Amino acid sequence: MDPAERAQAARARVPRIDPYGFERPEDFDYVAYEEFFSTYLVILTKRAIKWSKLLKGSGGVRKSLTVKRYVRKGIPLEHRARVWMAVSGAQAQMDQNPGYYHRLLEGEGSPSLEEAIRTDLNRTFPDNVRFRKTAEPCLQKTLYNVLLAYGLHNQGVGYCQGMNFIAGYLILITKNEEESFWLLDALVGRILPDYYSPAMLGLKTDQEVLAELVRMKLPAVAALMDAHGVLWTLLVSRWFICLFVDILPVETVLRIWDCLFNEGSKIIFRVALTLIKQHQEFILEASSVPDICDKFKQITKGDFVTECHTFMQIQT
Repeated sequence: MDPAERAQAARARVPRIDPYGFERPEDFDYVAYEEFFSTYLVILTKRAIKWSKLLKGSGGVRKSLTVKRYVRKGIPLEHRARVWMAVSGAQAQMDQNPGYYHRLLEGEGSPSLEEAIRTDLNRTFPDNVRFRKTAEPCLQKTLYNVLLAYGLHNQGVGYCQGMNFIAGYLILITKNEEESFWLLDALVGRILPDYYSPAMLGLKTDQEVLAELVRMKLPAVAALMDAHGVLWTLLVSRWFICLFVDILPVETVLRIWDCLFNEGSKIIFRVALTLIKQHQEFILEASSVPDICDKFKQITKGDFVTECHTFMQIQT
């Protein structure tokens, strides 16, 4: 079978819409994906059996070395919401505050907050069939509720661009408004403090930390940035703000988030460093600021990031 026939055959077998509702892009490599997924499916099946045994025992998930090891190897989709809720502390918060989420939505609103959220709804995942107005049910309403409740709950943050993508992923995984709200609270309130506050001090600090890590571990890349006067925020702010959503493939983002909920923000640095280190020679070919920016976009695509299990094993 020649390459064109192989591509056509793979295209016929692999659904055009992924399990999360995202349409595959026009340039999607169906052959490479099918090859990767056939091996990944075996891994997923083995992990699912182990997770089922672990979860059947105690009835709850508590942080431990075993859980840490299991999480790093990936949480199966059917258990992901439950494990995220447990290890992040979101489940405990929800249990301690029964009815709080619904009281927020039924209470006094905020016209400026509502308008800011509405403005971003149509821009959130236009390539996802579940977020389209024609979808039944349309997840835009769910997204609006989660973001509005969170803005009323944490008025110091309110709503910040980027939170729509994060809340959208939480909704796709949990399929539950209230759980999505409490997971968003875990991320914005505890795991990534000051990422989304008006001054974004946490975000700025972490970008400076990444710059320092690159300077220590990949000095040639740091020297290139300095030579062209490139600010790290120009290259990686979306990585941090969106937690790799819409930057890396969905399955890879979810594997990163598995670790993020359990171990905190250090996984963001690990992933960023892995991307830069793996493509160091390619980045060093850049000869101008636009060239550097383009290369940083390209390093988030291709087989290296699609093969999420291998990619995540490099982080540990």
